[in-house]
Amino acid sequence: MNDFLIIGGGVIGMMSAWQLADAGCNVTLIERGRCANEASWAGGGIVSPLYPWRHLEPISQLSRWSEGYYPALARQLIEETGIDPEYRQKGLLYLLVDDEVEAKAWAARVEKPLEQVSANFLYDKEPYLASGFDKALWMPTLGSIRNPRLGQALRARLASHSRVRLEENTQVNGFRLQRDRLEGVETSRGVFSAGRVVVCGGAWTGKLLKSLGVELPVRPVKGQMMIFKTPPKHDRMLVERVVLMDGRYLIPRSDGRLLIGSTLEEKDFDKSATDDAKASLLDSAVAMVPELAKCEIEHHWAGLRPGAPDGMPFIGAVPGIDGLFVNAGHYRNGLVLAPAATRLLVDQLLDRVPILDPEPFHLSASTIEARHPSLAG
Repeated sequence: MNDFLIIGGGVIGMMSAWQLADAGCNVTLIERGRCANEASWAGGGIVSPLYPWRHLEPISQLSRWSEGYYPALARQLIEETGIDPEYRQKGLLYLLVDDEVEAKAWAARVEKPLEQVSANFLYDKEPYLASGFDKALWMPTLGSIRNPRLGQALRARLASHSRVRLEENTQVNGFRLQRDRLEGVETSRGVFSAGRVVVCGGAWTGKLLKSLGVELPVRPVKGQMMIFKTPPKHDRMLVERVVLMDGRYLIPRSDGRLLIGSTLEEKDFDKSATDDAKASLLDSAVAMVPELAKCEIEHHWAGLRPGAPDGMPFIGAVPGIDGLFVNAGHYRNGLVLAPAATRLLVDQLLDRVPILDPEPFHLSASTIEARHPSLAG
């Protein structure tokens, strides 16, 4: 029998499996499609919440821990798999920020470099930005990672791990309970048993747990993105660092591709890409970098984020069902928070001192009542 079953093969599920296996546990990871092909693939890869000063402190704590972990993780994956997840630490430029006072106060409190810069500084860094900006906020330490390649590297690492069994294209159909103890899951490929089960199902987590009578408020929130092919401009890329304006961002890749994202849509589990969103994304991209009007749009897609109240993920044991745990509800910050969120749960699973206080993320009855009153009682 497995020590652990993990349901969901996104970045959260794969990092969990890797850490547990490295600790000597036997792990089976069950994924209904192919690993890292949902939100982990569809996102942008900025290793920070978009406006970190607008988030609750527990989310900021997870984010800061993860940000410090990503450079070493990227190096390790290159060495062990030969796949480069392209971690780039080129900084972020914030345009038209209307709460600069709050941003600077947050930066001072957490000792994060963040400064207001002049137009000369801005256009020296990114000369092809639209004209007319007289200032910006500059966060020099921010990094980004090429999330599809991160997913490929994590999958390759797990596939080579002697203590990990990957079960892709395997649908979970139900759970096996003995009184109030979970003993395994029923799938399209038979029954898998384990001492403990961790649900990392992203936007599908709420649906999975509902069959057990657990009403976890995790819902799908659709996001659409596009990627441009951009030519080099005078021995540099058209855009070299992350740029953020009015909630939309540009993320450069090392090969000259440039992402624009993203929409926020309450469309249940609909993942269709729409013409209206494409036009809106193009308008946002051109408003930041007019040259993009001449560039080829290589791909336009949609993904589903796991939304949760206040953007706070649920990390920990599920009350009333022995052996069941969850790590889900990271909303727009799944990749941002993944190293810390998975480490935090693994610490609890292995009875280690946690990296930070796990209480804000627990699924206790009082926590669920406070964060989602309709579930009380």
